[in-house]
Amino acid sequence: MQEYAIIVAGGSGNRMKSEIPKQFLRINGLPILMHTINAFRKYSEAINIILVLPSNQIAFWTQLCEEHLFSITYTLVAGGDSRFASVKNGLQSIQGNGGLVAVHDGVRPVISNEIIAASFTKAAEQGSAVTSVPLKDSIRKVEANGENAAMDRSVFQLIQTPQTFRLDWMQKAFETGYSDQFTDCASVLEAAGFPIHLIPGSYENIKVTTPEDLRWAEIYLQKP
Repeated sequence: MQEYAIIVAGGSGNRMKSEIPKQFLRINGLPILMHTINAFRKYSEAINIILVLPSNQIAFWTQLCEEHLFSITYTLVAGGDSRFASVKNGLQSIQGNGGLVAVHDGVRPVISNEIIAASFTKAAEQGSAVTSVPLKDSIRKVEANGENAAMDRSVFQLIQTPQTFRLDWMQKAFETGYSDQFTDCASVLEAAGFPIHLIPGSYENIKVTTPEDLRWAEIYLQKP
């Protein structure tokens, strides 16, 4: 079954306190986004990688690729004005409706072969595979009036990427219009009536958002 990976990278450097979009910041000398693409190419030489970038970042990305002699084969697609639109643009670049597609954050560079493989295996079996990890800390629900109450953390999961689905499910789900309730691909598929199955992720599969995240990702990427 043909496998696709849509890597979405549309972030800014605001929370990173950087003028450079966070996906282009360097870890161990290489832009974060290149580490992420390398991880999926390491998983499979046959996987079709689709990189979705804001149109105003494509020229800078091309410059970085030339600078780093980055020659991995992938399809480059201009993103939309939301994550939903960007994923939809990535989907529309795929011909046909057979296969499996994983959607992954461009700023999650510490993704393992094992998790990628597990996501495709689960999606092949049950149609969907959403990576998640249990909460570590206690949580409280805070109401608009300021009242708060303890919640049972054991019934919650933190959602990560990749989120992998049957391609025809994805194409059907993304026929709908955008909603503020769509926080990730799983929420789009769920709204369309498709079942969501979770698979174990990893606490090392960090989303680089703040300077602290950058330091942790650097440590994790140095591990053998």
